[in-house]
Parts: sequence; C-alpha cells; structure tokens
Amino acid sequence: MSRAIDYTAKFEHLRQQPLFQKLDTDQQQALKRIAFEYRLTFQEFRTLVEASRDLRMWGEPDLDQWWREQEAQSSLKKAQLKVYLFQQLREYLDALKSKPARYPAHPLPPPQRERSRSIRREESDKAIMGMCPVASPQTVCCNLRTIDVVENCPLGCSYCIIQTFYQENIRFDAAFAEKLKRLELDPHRFYHIGTGQSSDSLLWDNRYGVLEAICQFAADHPHVLMELKTKSDQIRYMLENEIPPNVVCSWSLNTPTIIENEEHFTASLERRLAAARAVADKGIRVGFHFHPMIHYAGWEVEYPAVAQRLIDQFHPAEVVFISFGSLTLIKPAVKAIREQGNPTKILQTQFSTDPLGKLTYSDEIKIALFRTLYQAFTPWQEEVFFYLCMEKASIWKALFGTVYESNEQFEQEFGRHTLKKIKVSSLI
Repeated sequence: MSRAIDYTAKFEHLRQQPLFQKLDTDQQQALKRIAFEYRLTFQEFRTLVEASRDLRMWGEPDLDQWWREQEAQSSLKKAQLKVYLFQQLREYLDALKSKPARYPAHPLPPPQRERSRSIRREESDKAIMGMCPVASPQTVCCNLRTIDVVENCPLGCSYCIIQTFYQENIRFDAAFAEKLKRLELDPHRFYHIGTGQSSDSLLWDNRYGVLEAICQFAADHPHVLMELKTKSDQIRYMLENEIPPNVVCSWSLNTPTIIENEEHFTASLERRLAAARAVADKGIRVGFHFHPMIHYAGWEVEYPAVAQRLIDQFHPAEVVFISFGSLTLIKPAVKAIREQGNPTKILQTQFSTDPLGKLTYSDEIKIALFRTLYQAFTPWQEEVFFYLCMEKASIWKALFGTVYESNEQFEQEFGRHTLKKIKVSSLI
C-alpha cells in the first residue's frame, strides 16, 4: 500500500511534464497505467510521452495498442519485461524513421486556424535590417541581409521556425517606411536583401504601404537586389504598379504531396506557378526556392516533375536564381511541433546534426535530394544561377564539383550573376 502511495506522489510530479498535459485524455490514461504498472522513471516516462505524441502525429497505431500487443507476446517478468519493451520501442521507432515517410492518399488534416490572432501596427525600437539569422562561416552562405516588414505568419507550414520566434499576434512596425529611408548602405557594393524571413513577403499585399515603401527603397538603391519571397499568389500590387527592375519575386516551391500535407493554408503549386507566370509576363524577374526539400516516399519522382513544369512554363532569361535546401530544424522548433501535435510526418525521420547544431538529414540523403533535382534542371544549368542554402562545403563539392573559397566570394558571384540578369550594370 505504501509503495502505491509513494508512486502516486511521484506520478503527480511526472504528469507535470508540459507535453503530457497536451496529450489527449485517452493517451494520458494509457501512460498513467503503464507508469504505475512499471514504476517508470522520469526519463522513461518522458520517452513514452514523446513516443505517444509522435505516433499519433504520424498516423501510426497508438502507443497503448502497440504496448499491449508487445506485452501479450512476451513471457518475461516485470523488470525484464520493462527493459525488453523499451528496447522494442526504440527499434520500432527507428524502423519507422529509417525509411522515407509515406503520406496517405487523402492529405493530412490541417491544423485549426487560431482565431485569437490579431494584426497590430505598433511602435517599435527594433532595427529592421540585419544579417540572415542562419548566416555562418561554418556553412556556405550568400550573406543575405533581411528586412523585417512583418513579425509572424498566418500560414500553417508544419516545419516553420517562425513559430518559435514570435508570440501569437502579427505585428507591423508603425515606423517601417521611415526606418527604411534612414538605412545607410554603401553605394559601391552589392546587397542581396530579402523580406521573407519573419513573414511571407507578398501575402499582406500593400497593407500599411509596406510594398510601396520597399519598391521605393529598391528604386533608390539600384545596387540592391530586393527579393520578395512567398508561398502565396497575392500579386495584385506587383501587377498594378511599376516595379523597379532590381525587385525579384521568388516562390518557395515544393511537391504537391508536401504542399497538401505540410504547407497548410498556402497557395497550391498550380496557383504559385500561375502567379509567378503572371509576374514574369509583366517583366518582373522571378526566382524559385526548393527549400525545404523533404525526404519521403515518392520524392525522387515528384521533385523532378516540378522542375519540368518550370522548364515548360518559363524561359531561363526570366529566372534569376534557383536554390535548394533541405529540412533543417532548431531544437525549439521540434519542441513546438510536438506541443502543437498536428498531424505531420516531418519528425518521422532519422536526423543528423549539422555544423550549427541543428537537426537535418544525413549527407547521403541531402546529396541524393539535391543531385536528383539539379539533374532535372540540366537544360538550365548554364543559364540560371543555382545555389544551396545553409549547406556545408562538402555538400557543395558533391553537387557542383566546386565550392566558393569564402562567403564573400559567393556573395560577389551571386551579385554579378543576378545584376546581369536584371540588367543593372553599375556593379558588374
């Protein structure tokens, strides 16, 4: 009796784990039964909580069902049985993560949209421009600068790290246009500046005059390549106004399978390509980012198919650049994905650690992803600037056969190619 009382007190401590509190009631009851029966330690309980969450997100049979089946098949006594069950669980999860995830015929259900989010225009003392948050000498980087037009994003991409940076509300800087005018740039050097790091660049249209201010900034600084990156088809402002030649609209692309299952509330592939085509028809240069590329069953067919659609629908003279990048997550993003608990297969993989301590695919998987897609673009390889985002030098060498000696050299070559494409000659 005292032993049960003692464990009751311990379980009260175990159940305070934040992720346990977010599990469905049936999952909590199942874990409570297992915890009392096997006298789980804190770490053992945490392992089962995460496994329970992951299996339900992945659409696999629940942990309780799997656990009972394993118990029924074993004749071991309790202490030995617990060791056996945890070993079997590790092997079971490893087996699920070691092969490419297979998405169902009908897309995974989207998360519920948060109705409590408000859009606010507020005064802020934050600087609006800085280096790309992932720029590092440990990877080959283009030295992108970023301008924060909006903080937070209403789209529902399962892998997005923006969700770890900002609270629920969406914020516009009330002094954005004035801050933009006050930025001091060296007129004798090239800058690649993007606005799609803290939110989607085009989704908001010209709310509070942000696109008007950005286009005026680009017109005032012809040595800047101003990139507006999006997963939307909101292009009204771009079509109805005169756009400086150094403004490039870029689309983050993925396969229909990934868009339907992991990029919720975004424009479909068809709508993204139609929007890019309309922008290119107006004479605005475009770019495309295959980032993140996801390793799943069928990727080796679907990514080349997207490449072929680009080749069929665009002329290489209209396309300034194409980049590739793989799924890469910071640990707080993994925690956020589990806490949200939405159906997703993003975490159903074996992660490796990159030079910055982030979780990503193995080099072997990355090279296979990039090489397959790059080969699909063979007709464009001499006419469009291709590059990798957030990847180390060895990956570049495996794909392109060479690598830039420094990030500064990469930045200069990127500037030379892109300014030539948009016919800005002052810095070429």
